[in-house]
Amino acid sequence: MRIFLREILFCILVLTRLASSTDDDDFLFHGFRDAKNLSLNGAAEITQDGLLKLTNTTVRLKGHAFHTFPLRFHGSRGGGNTTVVSSFSTSFVFAIVPMYSQLGGHGITFAVSPSKDLSWSQPVQFLGLFNVTDVGSSSNHMFAVELDTIQNTEFGDIDENHVGIDVNSLSSVNSSTAGYYGSAGGGGFKNLSLISGDPMRLWIEFDGALSVDLSDVVSESAYVGFSASTGRATSDHYILGWSFRLNGEAREIDPSKLPSLPPRGPKKIPKLLTIGLPLILSAFVLAVVAGLGFAIHRKMKFAEVFEDWELKYGMHRFSYKELYGATHGFRDGGLLGVGGFGRVYKGELPASKTAIAVKRVSHDSRQGMQEFVAEIASIGQLRHRHLVRLLGYCRREGELLLVYDYMPNGSLDKLLFGGPSLSWKQRFVIIKGVASGLLYLHEEWGQVVLHRDVKPSNVLLDGEMNARLGDFGLARLYDHGTDPETTTHVVGTFGYLAPELTMTRKASTATDVFALGVFLLEVACGRRPIAPIKESETEQILVDWVLQHWMRGTIVETVDASLGGDVVVEEIELVLKLGLLCSHQKANGRPTMRQTGGEDSST
Repeated sequence: MRIFLREILFCILVLTRLASSTDDDDFLFHGFRDAKNLSLNGAAEITQDGLLKLTNTTVRLKGHAFHTFPLRFHGSRGGGNTTVVSSFSTSFVFAIVPMYSQLGGHGITFAVSPSKDLSWSQPVQFLGLFNVTDVGSSSNHMFAVELDTIQNTEFGDIDENHVGIDVNSLSSVNSSTAGYYGSAGGGGFKNLSLISGDPMRLWIEFDGALSVDLSDVVSESAYVGFSASTGRATSDHYILGWSFRLNGEAREIDPSKLPSLPPRGPKKIPKLLTIGLPLILSAFVLAVVAGLGFAIHRKMKFAEVFEDWELKYGMHRFSYKELYGATHGFRDGGLLGVGGFGRVYKGELPASKTAIAVKRVSHDSRQGMQEFVAEIASIGQLRHRHLVRLLGYCRREGELLLVYDYMPNGSLDKLLFGGPSLSWKQRFVIIKGVASGLLYLHEEWGQVVLHRDVKPSNVLLDGEMNARLGDFGLARLYDHGTDPETTTHVVGTFGYLAPELTMTRKASTATDVFALGVFLLEVACGRRPIAPIKESETEQILVDWVLQHWMRGTIVETVDASLGGDVVVEEIELVLKLGLLCSHQKANGRPTMRQTGGEDSST
């Protein structure tokens, strides 16, 4: 059967090509039935039809397939002593077939890795390349091109359907929404769904002869191959064919020799799939601008953006130079954490010696800057003892810096999972504080404030272990007595999202209450919303697990074992049952914040 493919031309630093050196440096797979020199790990397998299947539709899965032998990527320029990364050319035909037509995860990467053993990596948003502790480390020596089908705010993903270039991290140095440019008669940029289930061809060319220096990133000897992963959303990730050449141009893949994808549902595979369309998904350029003069660098370093309309909001504005000095240049040593949309740094205002936390937020181009500043200014007027106070802001090109009170005891999740064990008394006080803060947002301020991301990592603890709800990066405001607007994207964190959000795309006070219910169970049980209840068990949803115990009359057995007997039974039962009520599957089955008793945080 002849297969016609969409082609994705992915050009990276293309220059002249050199001659290939060995057979290991030049290989071509039309299917993988009799493939040699291919190492598989994780869920990766070769099907009877000769497809390389990296993952199936099992949740939280990862798969790897690498060329068995390492390739020598370092060479010298002009016969001298300067080390450069050798040029390479590769193309491969892939298909991502999601379990559900509009929801697939998490994607495929082509990787140049110092090792073919990535067993320590994690699935889900880490794509089988990194884990939570090493992502972003320069010691990874990892270069990858990602085909990402889930938007993850932790890494600043632009959307849920994009291609990105990754260097030691999943925060892409460059990325673009998946799409292509039509042929001469078609014109224009057209969207392309990576999870369409159709075969597509990606072509990557890199030439290390440019002045861009990747010699510190790519190891002298490295492996080439693929990784893929799934999360709560799953996909079959296939590679149908692969061509690679080091120091030369990869050989052409013949679509007629490729294996066929398995049929999807009742549909038969069409006899003809599109082929030969000169589609360009994106043209990416990796460039390092060297030799910028010190004077220009100094001038741009502290540049800010000022506009007259900002004056009407009356919000205190810090200078960038002031915040740069307060944080000692935003050094990694002062990094408090990475949250939705940005990094948070500790600082100290030199004049008042006030400790502050500064969050650097990349501005969302889909929303007008004036509207965004207006909303932040409104949030800056919130005053409640259980909310983190916004002190002011600074504005630069494409970036906002938000200045908050510093919370010395950090975020609650670090104490719940891995830190010193919290007593039940401390947990109960924290729970009441968060409920009180959320009641204020919903019912006691001039407008309704939807937080949209209530979870332990967004609950900060002051010097006396009082809870402060923070991180209003996803918050939305609307007038009392009106309905919130429907959004184009579902935002928040898996495990805390109310069931109706995926259908209505409309956040409400009820969706915040659902997240609060999960939060209550998490604090009482000492377990994450989605995790194995025991090491030997498969992944389970915390709400379902507690509900099962409640139905058996053993709900108290779900309490965090680290508490021992240090609990007040009446209080723990109240919290667990309230958590179940707040996380009711139907929005109209949940209480309001007033009905939860959130106004009484002192008893």
